[in-house]
Amino acid sequence: MKLNENPENMFLYHYVEELISDYHSYYELNLKNKDLTVKEYAVLLRIRFVGKSTQYDLVKLFDVSGAYMAKLLKKFEDEGYIARIENPENRRKKIVELTENGIEKTDKLIKIIDDWEKKATSDLTEEELTILKKLLSKII
Repeated sequence: MKLNENPENMFLYHYVEELISDYHSYYELNLKNKDLTVKEYAVLLRIRFVGKSTQYDLVKLFDVSGAYMAKLLKKFEDEGYIARIENPENRRKKIVELTENGIEKTDKLIKIIDDWEKKATSDLTEEELTILKKLLSKII
């Protein structure tokens, strides 16, 4: 059965999986420099939009191990995408924030995301898109 054949009988899961698969394909096709994985880009984007975070905050947000996040942040730092700054309230903790290089890097992905979203929602009216976003925000 195609996903749009009988939508009321489909699990939401199927739609989510299709969207993720379509986005990953679009990402692979359109991102020229693939030095970061989709997951790594997601962390970099979250740092950008959440603002200053600690490593611990990011571990909790992404539900990953501290070791994984430490390794990833080290990679980002080595590439010049982030800086770790001493937290004035707790000197043992470091605050993670994007550098100008990190902002430029995420700008490229934001363009791809925006283009994909326009493609994926091209059959929706502005009103339908607004409703979709409101409904999705309710279930997340």
